[in-house]
Amino acid sequence: MFLKIKNIPSVSWSSDKPLNLKPKFLTSFYLCVGLIIFGLGEGLLIVSSSGASPWSVLAQGLFLNIGFSVGLITIFISIAVLLLWFPLKQKPGIGTILNALIIGLMIDACIRYVPTPENYFNQVLLGAIAVFTVGLGGGIYLVANLGPGPRDGLMIGLQKKTNLPIASVRAVLEITVMSIGWYLGGTVGVGTLLFAFGIGPCIALSLFLVNRLFS
Repeated sequence: MFLKIKNIPSVSWSSDKPLNLKPKFLTSFYLCVGLIIFGLGEGLLIVSSSGASPWSVLAQGLFLNIGFSVGLITIFISIAVLLLWFPLKQKPGIGTILNALIIGLMIDACIRYVPTPENYFNQVLLGAIAVFTVGLGGGIYLVANLGPGPRDGLMIGLQKKTNLPIASVRAVLEITVMSIGWYLGGTVGVGTLLFAFGIGPCIALSLFLVNRLFS
C-alpha cells in the first residue's frame, strides 16, 4: 500500500545526490515537470477560495499576533524551516532554488488566468483537485532528488528520524501547523482541511506511481 511508503524511491533518472550541479537532462526535465504541476496545484488552491494552505493559516495567525506583514512572516517561516534542516541533516540542491521560482510563477499564472468558481461546491471540488495536483507534482520532483523545498525537506528529515510512513509524517506536520495557525486566529476553510489531511497520502500515492512506472 502506498500509505506505508517510507522512502523517496530512486529510479533511472534520479540524481545520485541532491547537490548535483550537472544533472542528467531527464533528471532536470522531471524536476521541472514536477514543480510545474506542484505550482499549478498551489495556484488552484488559492483560486478555489475554499481555504488557504495550513502554512498560510499559520502566517495569518502570526500576523494577527505580532503585526508583521503576512509576506514577511512567510519568509521568516521559510527561514525557520530551513534552519530545522541542519539537525535533520537535509541537503539543498538546485531543486530547492527552482522550487521557489517555478512555483511562484505558476501561482501567478493561475491567479491571472483561472477564474474562481461561483458555486461553493465547485470551489471545494477545485480545492480537492488542487491538493491532488500538489501531491502529484511533489512526488515527481522529489524522486528527481535534486533538493526539496523547505516543507518537503522538513518532511523527509522527520521521516528519517521517526521511520514513520511519509503520508503519516506529512499529515501530522500539516495538521499541527494548521492547528497552531487556527489557535492564533488564522482562518481555516474546507480547502485547508483537505490539504492538511490529504497532502500526505497524495504525495505517497505519487511516489508509488512514479516508482511503478519507471522502475
